[in-house]
Amino acid sequence: MFGQRLNATRKSKGFTAKAMADELQIALRSYRMYESGDRFPSLDMLVKIADTLDVPTDYLLCRDSFMNSRGVSADGFPLNLPTRPTE
Repeated sequence: MFGQRLNATRKSKGFTAKAMADELQIALRSYRMYESGDRFPSLDMLVKIADTLDVPTDYLLCRDSFMNSRGVSADGFPLNLPTRPTE
């Protein structure tokens, strides 16, 4: 589920897989493994991914508390992605 959420979020934010890999300073192959579910990022990398996409880590981890109450798309992901809480 993480990989699917990552893929959908990346696309909704207008990033290509190559652009994400470049932003994260990792090989494209490594990034694609995150999206395919063949590999899970370290905690540090998860935070970096969330920061890059401007979403909470809980959202990427599919924790329901961040689901948008306005509706869910056909693939099960929120129509309007949440942003990280500001302090």
